[in-house]
Amino acid sequence: MKHTLSLTALTALVLSSMVGAGVFSLPQNMAEVASPLALIIGWSITGIGILFLAFALLLLSRIRPDLDGGIFTYAKAGFGELVGFCSAWGYWLCAVIANVSYLVIVFAALSFFTDTPENIILGEGNTWQALIGESILLWVVHGLVLRGVQTAAGINKLATMAKLVPLGLFIVLAFIAFKWDTFHADFSGLDLDIPVWQQVKDTMLITLWVFIGIEGAVVVSARARNRRDVGLATVLAVFSALIIYILVTLLSLGIMPRAELAEIRNPSMATLMVSMIGSVGEIVIAAGLIVSVCGAYLSWTIMAAEVPYIAALHGSFPKIFNKQNNNDAPSSSLWLTNGAVQLSLVLIWLSGSNYNTLLTIASEMILVPYFLVGAFLVKMAIERSSKALLFVGACAALYGIWLLYASGIMNLLLSVVLYAPGLLVFLYARSQQQSEQKKSLLTAEKIALYLLLAGSLPALWYLIN
Repeated sequence: MKHTLSLTALTALVLSSMVGAGVFSLPQNMAEVASPLALIIGWSITGIGILFLAFALLLLSRIRPDLDGGIFTYAKAGFGELVGFCSAWGYWLCAVIANVSYLVIVFAALSFFTDTPENIILGEGNTWQALIGESILLWVVHGLVLRGVQTAAGINKLATMAKLVPLGLFIVLAFIAFKWDTFHADFSGLDLDIPVWQQVKDTMLITLWVFIGIEGAVVVSARARNRRDVGLATVLAVFSALIIYILVTLLSLGIMPRAELAEIRNPSMATLMVSMIGSVGEIVIAAGLIVSVCGAYLSWTIMAAEVPYIAALHGSFPKIFNKQNNNDAPSSSLWLTNGAVQLSLVLIWLSGSNYNTLLTIASEMILVPYFLVGAFLVKMAIERSSKALLFVGACAALYGIWLLYASGIMNLLLSVVLYAPGLLVFLYARSQQQSEQKKSLLTAEKIALYLLLAGSLPALWYLIN
């Protein structure tokens, strides 16, 4: 495996994987569920929590540099075979769904140029015409990543710089157009008829969604030129993204009343730009979104393929996924990932689902892997008797627990249903291992495995009904 990714490439990978489609839809997504007061509280909680998670990743990359692959290897080293697999499976599913959402939102943005009220061609990215376009883009990027991670990362750096231009322009114009009276009207959300604390909870999966990708440098850490760059790239990207998200969200509420903002179509930033600079604003944002999402999609394709590859090397995924091609790209894992993306695109077309549905599912699947990062740092802190490590790890873990609570019972049941098929993959992967390599599952792991499998059936019944 070639160690070729610089600090700049790693930072661009993290920033690009976080700042994708979500930021262009943040104004509407947030206005739909929360008032300015709730958003200030929500971003404060998310900002603190996500920074502790970033610092936890930084510290773990320094104290356990032997653990390549981050999210999966931390969980496995800390809590055993089954938990490690569940972290890898949840993360991989999140990555697949995130990639589907990026393809869908690209063609939803293109509909600004192709659709009229009388003639819907691309719609919300879920028409048959959109399916054809999404499939072409999917396999073009597939071919690009097969040429090597370094090639893809170089293109991603250019895409990251390009996406910051329309975002920077929007923030500057929003500052100029901001009206305090508009922002302060119904400051606590009386029109929503929902308590402020519930509004705060309702923002959590949205705020988490726009930070998914924080672990990008850790996932590809085995390819880093300097291992110490991994944690630094993570923190630099998180600070940058947090500032962008807070400014975009709060400034938008000073341009248009919350109730009106909640009703506009996504990408909602385009409509706001039109209100500030006319019809050219729609073109600027739609073009910026397409470039931004393509960059994020490229980042996520790299990360999504890396997880089954690393997990297969450790015996948690079937052996077929531990192969690389002549360009050091994880080819078998990439075919698995993009095959799953293609299948999901067909299901989106058949069901008529949209970007917001995908956002919820992807955010839910990442909750357990993120919680396990903080929990593993807590374990490391106890072993090393370090209060500083314990503080950071405990705060990161508490943030993970808060997210699980805030997501609600329906989303937790959905995650149980989606984890169940993965357990069959886990059992098959273990059957491939020779007896001298295979570690016996602990009694607690066996009980947890059977409980998850058994619990998936009533959870599925509940969701259907």
